Amino acid sequence: MKKNILVVDDEIGALTLIGIMLERGGFSVMKAKDADTALATLDQNEPDLIILDVMMPGTNGIDLCKIIRKRQDTHSTPVLILSARGDADSVMQGMEAGANDYLPKPILHHDLVAKVRAILASSSNS
Repeated sequence: MKKNILVVDDEIGALTLIGIMLERGGFSVMKAKDADTALATLDQNEPDLIILDVMMPGTNGIDLCKIIRKRQDTHSTPVLILSARGDADSVMQGMEAGANDYLPKPILHHDLVAKVRAILASSSNS
């Protein structure tokens, strides 16, 4: 069965590109352009992994990650943060918010797919 991934990014271009990369990698993709849409999607679906952008209007990716971690249904769902902000502080904030990993943008197709596969493999073993 295909693994289901929720991608949250306010930039439609990035959302589309990441979606294409993941679909080519053999994953099924759900997309949300902001935190509210993402949370509404999570009320209906349980993805195997969530990919978050940090800089979004309204609730940013770090805060959304904290909300995801507090929810009963998603507290153990793996979260990967993808952000144009790759500085140490941003990475630390992401990890402290409960992300499993943090990748800087722009991301290469094989790096993204390999990272997603690695996170899913380690989370299914735990």
